[in-house]
Amino acid sequence: MLGPLATAAEPHTYDLCAEHAGRLSVPQGWNVIRLAPDPGASAPSRDDLLALADAVREAGRRPAPEPPSGLRLVPPE
Repeated sequence: MLGPLATAAEPHTYDLCAEHAGRLSVPQGWNVIRLAPDPGASAPSRDDLLALADAVREAGRRPAPEPPSGLRLVPPE
């Protein structure tokens, strides 16, 4: 099934750019269902912008991941 970009992370689903979505093919005997987005709903709402701001804020609060053992990060000179 092809539809609008996801608004939340879902396991086993992937967002595709327009070029790759247009070239998508499936195994023989399968069907592709394309869900066209509602053109009136395509503009971001205030809720969308607040959700984006919250996600960016949350990502900034997470500590940086530790490098894999055996590797060390050296700051640039």
